[in-house]
Amino acid sequence: MRILVTGGAGFIGSNLVEYLLGLEEVSFVRVLDNLATGSLKNLQEFEGNPKFEFMQGDIRDYETCLAACEDIDAISHQAALGSVPRSINDPLTSNEVNVTGTLNIFTAAKEKGVKRVVYAASSSTYGDHPGLPKVEDVIGKPLSPYAVTKYVNELYAQVYARVYGLQLIGLRYFNVFGPRQNPAGPYAAVIPLFVKAVLNNTPPTINGDGDHSRDFTFVANAVQANVKALFSNNPEALNQVYNIAFGERTSLNELFEGIKEIAGSDLVPVYGPERKGDVKHSLADISKAKTLLGYDPAISVKEGLKQTFEWYRMQHHFAYS
Repeated sequence: MRILVTGGAGFIGSNLVEYLLGLEEVSFVRVLDNLATGSLKNLQEFEGNPKFEFMQGDIRDYETCLAACEDIDAISHQAALGSVPRSINDPLTSNEVNVTGTLNIFTAAKEKGVKRVVYAASSSTYGDHPGLPKVEDVIGKPLSPYAVTKYVNELYAQVYARVYGLQLIGLRYFNVFGPRQNPAGPYAAVIPLFVKAVLNNTPPTINGDGDHSRDFTFVANAVQANVKALFSNNPEALNQVYNIAFGERTSLNELFEGIKEIAGSDLVPVYGPERKGDVKHSLADISKAKTLLGYDPAISVKEGLKQTFEWYRMQHHFAYS
């Protein structure tokens, strides 16, 4: 298999690339990334690997997408502009990257004869639907421009499967965390921010009362889901979307307490206003992914936090960030 990973210099993408390069059945991995939110540092260790190729380019440019799909058997499409607040501040760019960019990749795949595309979808698609746990075919209205873009990806995938015969698999990620997640910048995710705070001994700000809960998912579980989707030969698994999560709910307060425990810290957080467009609680039903893809998330939140904390500590990441 020759695989293209878009957004491969990013957090989830680079973890996936590392795993794919270690597989015997993968002969080549090309990464396409514009380095807007990804980093070459995430790819450093693969330089010189004969199976690896880096291509700097933007999925918003269709010709670039065509070139990236040349001689490729399957695509893992991770490139996107994440973050609900970013999409609220700049809806146009989120739409260009997440909608136009994804449409470019789907179309380039079709033109270049790439049959299978696994793409990053999002739990934000559940929107205002109050039901827990979240089940794939029951969604509400989107609450942010970001959520709209990720839902549009799913709609295009359905149409491209029906009209062009592509095999498309969407993975609705629930709050993925782990090594290589960027703690810098205004849109950093909550776990790297908490870890950074504890390592620097500066109190973090928790949005709201800390009772917001999420189905936090260690990155190795998300990588496993991508690999299962890329290689699945179960016809029923194709042209579906799946919740990719651990299947447990953790509040922000519990999360921070967990990190403090690992670090032996007694830091006290500061509480700030709630974020616009935020869903209060989220929890995934992962039975569909287990049944059809054979997904089996092996690493718990607690174990994932330990590995993540250790990674950041080893980076001395925060001395200069």
